[in-house]
Amino acid sequence: MLPLVGAGMAVAGDRLLSSGFPPSQPAIAQTLDRGAVAQAPSRGSGLLSTTDPNFIVNVVEQVGPAVVRIDSSRTVQTRVPPIFNDPFFRQFFGSDIPTPPSSRVQQGTGSGFIIKSDGLVLTNAHVVSGADTVTVKLRDGREFRGKVLGTDTLTDVAVIKIDANNLPTVTLGNSDSLRPGEWAIAIGNPLGLDNTVTVGIISATGRRSSQVGVPDKRVGFIQTDAAINPGNSGGPLLNQRGQVIGMNTAIIGGAQGLGFAIPVNTAQKIANQLIAKGRVDHPYLGIQMTTLTPELKDQVNRSNEIGVTVQDQEGVLIVRVMRDSPAARAGFRIGDVIKKINGQPVKSADEVQQAVERASIGGTLQVELSRNGRSVALSVQPGAFPTRTAQNE
Repeated sequence: MLPLVGAGMAVAGDRLLSSGFPPSQPAIAQTLDRGAVAQAPSRGSGLLSTTDPNFIVNVVEQVGPAVVRIDSSRTVQTRVPPIFNDPFFRQFFGSDIPTPPSSRVQQGTGSGFIIKSDGLVLTNAHVVSGADTVTVKLRDGREFRGKVLGTDTLTDVAVIKIDANNLPTVTLGNSDSLRPGEWAIAIGNPLGLDNTVTVGIISATGRRSSQVGVPDKRVGFIQTDAAINPGNSGGPLLNQRGQVIGMNTAIIGGAQGLGFAIPVNTAQKIANQLIAKGRVDHPYLGIQMTTLTPELKDQVNRSNEIGVTVQDQEGVLIVRVMRDSPAARAGFRIGDVIKKINGQPVKSADEVQQAVERASIGGTLQVELSRNGRSVALSVQPGAFPTRTAQNE
């Protein structure tokens, strides 16, 4: 699937650790006036010893009380087959045949972790997506009704508020400094087995969303071989010092040892915006694009799939321009090949996505592209990623 800069696509259902709900964008809940997520402490402050042979036990004992179970339920409208309302059907089979219910309740379970002692909980957006009720259960058995302060489907991050104080909290680490081979510890509630601990290593960092199978996400994922299963969604991935370095989020169906987590630096930045205003404003252009290769060029030209002939061998090919989008207003066309953004060469769709994400809404990006072999310079002002008004459709 081609990454779309500016229009959300459905999440691959066999990729995300779904809480049982189909992917959707829930309405943003009213926010509460709460402080931002605390910045990560400096290395070495209040951390566990890394030389203790029981360091995993120590991490679990320290962090475990701040890891929670999140149960959610959602009412889903179902379609009643027309035959049940057909007069002939009723006459032939009898009027006492019950009509199937027009709605049903979906239930799901995920994980989360407490980031502030007054009841702020971080989890995945898909864990609480469209939920009518959210219940947060602590390891000590206490249960609280949760209020969703906000969700961001592009990064799959959500913040929940529970009415409690003096709660145990996690310590946030620095995901930018991760190196493959470091220890990785996951705590969560996989398949309903609460307080499960698994251990592995950081297998890789910066995995593109298209590699993970969720091309509509704007995340450079952490890859780990610590066992991750449905129900781990939203739980913490920890380093050997007991710091949260990521939020467990996705697996690749049919594979083993391929789990993925949102870097905690990304989750922290998104959470701060959700706490402050209940939403996150992502810049977007409104183009669908793909990395151009000589093989793709030949394929596109043979199939005439996009209705133009591509002459370039490399760059980023635009295959769709959304109507009334910033890109459309700036004059982007299907078949254009992006070569540079703000004077910097780009060779992949991910590089364009990253450049857009770094841009400011309403600012200006200078884009150099190739159109039918000619060089064209355009200026485009990224807009705010559009949200649907009927978000539960």
